[in-house]
Amino acid sequence: MAAKTTEGQNGLTYADAGVDIDAGNALVERIKPAAKRTSRSGSMGGLGGFGALFDLKAAGYQDPILVAATDGVGTKLRIAIDTGHVGSIGIDLVAMCVNDLVCQGAEPLLFLDYFATGKLDVDQATAIIEGIALGCERSGCALVGGETAEMPGMYHGGDFDLAGFAVGAMERGSDLPRGVAEGDVLLGLASDGVHSNGYSFVRKVVEISGLGWDAACPFGAGTLGQALLTPTRLYVKQALAAIRAGGVRGLAHITGGGLTENPPRVLPEGLACEIDLGAWSLPPVFRWLASTANMAEGELLKTFNCGIGMMLVVDPARADQIASLLAGLGETVVPLGKIVAGEGVIYKGRLL
Repeated sequence: MAAKTTEGQNGLTYADAGVDIDAGNALVERIKPAAKRTSRSGSMGGLGGFGALFDLKAAGYQDPILVAATDGVGTKLRIAIDTGHVGSIGIDLVAMCVNDLVCQGAEPLLFLDYFATGKLDVDQATAIIEGIALGCERSGCALVGGETAEMPGMYHGGDFDLAGFAVGAMERGSDLPRGVAEGDVLLGLASDGVHSNGYSFVRKVVEISGLGWDAACPFGAGTLGQALLTPTRLYVKQALAAIRAGGVRGLAHITGGGLTENPPRVLPEGLACEIDLGAWSLPPVFRWLASTANMAEGELLKTFNCGIGMMLVVDPARADQIASLLAGLGETVVPLGKIVAGEGVIYKGRLL
């Protein structure tokens, strides 16, 4: 029996349910130029396929081992949403993935993003994904695809979520950490601020302070919201240059867990990182957080990067050369200490 129809009556559409397919298509067209700018050796095709292709041989690898990493940017998103400043949050997303990959000795090759929202705002989404593309450009990584999910009823009031997925490669036998030994030198690379960890605590401190995101920043220029949205520093090209120069035995990305929890991840049993806390000055943002929250030094060190975003373990015979190389690439290099017998992290002195 044929289905009955009512003349002039329209059926329910996907748009009536809150999902605008046309907006999604418009977004893809808007972001194609940004994605194209990230193309690199090994890239195959563009956006729009069911999957992304990558040619490892064309990228120069003979016997590659793949390395994968995935991450988000945590509740730093809350500040971006509340302030409307979403242009740099994509850099954070890329950095949190590719800075981890390089710690394994891998070169990041490709990146995919997942962006979920209740109602797709094409201008907002374009700004976010252009930030992702910029992060990929700066780390030599191709933005090969992603997923934009419009999910009414799941996200409200302009809320959105982001996740990233990166794949890198290295030649077999070049994985890190490798050969870490007592007497090795620790070199720290300065951070650009809080990066993307500890923001639930940061937001609580801001609440205690009584300041709004648009208040004058108490520890620097601009507004408080803008200062706290400073993106995570990308260390990829600099770290790879140091690795290729020889003498790097391990790297630690200083993320959640701070300086206390991350350096031990590169250590063999029986060895510790001896870090001189007086080797660098605590950046003003951390001093403000600590004083506002009456935070103990130990708590600060296991919550935040405290001004050191990446740590290298290097052969002492190559330490000066590697430090000079990194400084020439724009890094602020801090001689943090050395590898000693023991366990975990051993602190000397006090944060200045």
